[in-house]
Amino acid sequence: MDVYEKLKGLKIELTPIPPAAGAYLSAVPFGEKLLYLSGAGPTQHDGKFDYIGKVGRDMDETTAYQAARSVGITQLSILHAVTGDLNRVKKIVKVLGFVNCTEDFGRQPAVINGFSELMTQVFGSAVGAHARSAIGVNALPGGIPVEVELLVELK
Repeated sequence: MDVYEKLKGLKIELTPIPPAAGAYLSAVPFGEKLLYLSGAGPTQHDGKFDYIGKVGRDMDETTAYQAARSVGITQLSILHAVTGDLNRVKKIVKVLGFVNCTEDFGRQPAVINGFSELMTQVFGSAVGAHARSAIGVNALPGGIPVEVELLVELK
């Protein structure tokens, strides 16, 4: 299965890579086949995030799920830029998702499913299914609702 054909079928376009928001790299290889991607937020257009706000106050769970899916597109775009070919992905190993939410919101895993389910749709379950943690936090950079980092094994 060609990942780019899958993206086309899902009507997903990779986006330009957002600049790092600090003194860090968007991705760092380690070992011979592993790549760690720093936390990233939702897709951006004209330098502005497509989603802003706190889950449980400014947006509902359904919108936050879409924001997490958008983060998946950002990370796929970064992964493409760094590797040159998404077909080099052997396994999405580990995902860590942060949800900017109110104190009483407890459905962080349902929000991060937006990211996880996209990885499975794009790569198939053998490659895209992964270990994961979903954590609620009181703030994220720029007021974004979701940030996700991941560990990828390459072929």
